[in-house]
Amino acid sequence: MSENNKIPKLIKGGIHTDQRGQISYVNDMKFDAIERFYIISNSAENPLRAWQGHKIDNKYFYCIQGTVRVHYVKIDHWESPSKDLKVESIVLSADQSNVLHIPEGYANAIESLEVGSKLISFSTLPLDRTSEDDVRFDSDMWELVNSEK
Repeated sequence: MSENNKIPKLIKGGIHTDQRGQISYVNDMKFDAIERFYIISNSAENPLRAWQGHKIDNKYFYCIQGTVRVHYVKIDHWESPSKDLKVESIVLSADQSNVLHIPEGYANAIESLEVGSKLISFSTLPLDRTSEDDVRFDSDMWELVNSEK
């Protein structure tokens, strides 16, 4: 993997609408390394799912309904990360067809900005290897940011 793929990046897509309806697309999204996917819907009572880190898994997030803010932080030490790490965030919306790629080495938090929001998460790590990768942190480990990248 090139160094350019080691930082989070937004893969821009588009939406085409005509008399037949609408097509959302992200033509630059490559599925070569994708092993699995799942759909995340946070509850109205708990609109924040935080913090989950990945040592080797890459995550790709695509909003299919509503609006979500994805927060992410580059982990410095997996066993005892600093509470002062810089948190960044980006807003994904079903009204904009974009994919956020978060490479390995980051923790993320998913915040629903609208009730009923849904996010597809694509993963590059097979399910049988998740036990060696998945690291959970307390939901208040890092202060969330409300700025859009």
